[in-house]
Amino acid sequence: MIDPTARVHPDAQLAPDVEVGAYSVIGPQVRIGAGSVIGPHTVITGNTTIGRNNRVFQFASLGEVPQDKKYHAGEDTRLDIGDGNTIREFCTLNVGTVGGGGVTRLGDDNWLMAYVHIAHDCLIGSHTIFANSSSLAGHVTVEDHVILGGFALVHQFCALGAHSFLGASSLVLKDVPPFVMAEGNSARPRGINSEGLRRRGFSTDDITTIRNAYKALYRSGLRLQEALAVLDGESDNPHVALMAAFVRRSQRGIIR
Repeated sequence: MIDPTARVHPDAQLAPDVEVGAYSVIGPQVRIGAGSVIGPHTVITGNTTIGRNNRVFQFASLGEVPQDKKYHAGEDTRLDIGDGNTIREFCTLNVGTVGGGGVTRLGDDNWLMAYVHIAHDCLIGSHTIFANSSSLAGHVTVEDHVILGGFALVHQFCALGAHSFLGASSLVLKDVPPFVMAEGNSARPRGINSEGLRRRGFSTDDITTIRNAYKALYRSGLRLQEALAVLDGESDNPHVALMAAFVRRSQRGIIR
């Protein structure tokens, strides 16, 4: 059902069962999949694709031009949102930039609480949680199952590895490896996200192996390349291999 006060451009492509609330505005390049619900006073513009069974709450702004002075009007860039996401009040997600890859992407089954900001060219995986007012600068990568505490801020070009966890009000200036809990200004490693791993079905043996890999990186006094050699010795464990691969491809360096 589309509320009669909503403004839906005739070129927009909405599945027949999409709901659009009062006074919302849907632009001409917008595509919204089946089962999605768009709350009142929401603006969705730009080259924006929203998948199936998403819930967007009131006053969200999706697909607007980036907050980037290098962006030029008319750039062929987009915002892609997957399936099953919850996007709460006043969230802002911008399209990408040509210089940054051209796309901002949000995967599946993510939970974005109120006032979350996802800047241009960010690539977000699936099953993440962004608590209230957490924000990403441009070009940030967030892998699957990451949790950001309220008011957490991530510097541009940083990466958050799978299953990592940011404490409330943390400021992230470098990459956070998979499974690591980080907290502070600037964020520092505070152990592994063991409780989150247990809830997701990780075995006791896997958690112990991940904890030992963390100790090699952060508690052993080894230089980074020496610590990576220790992780390579456990490369038959896919979780440790994931940590090692993340550290090796880090462009900004990992938090210390």
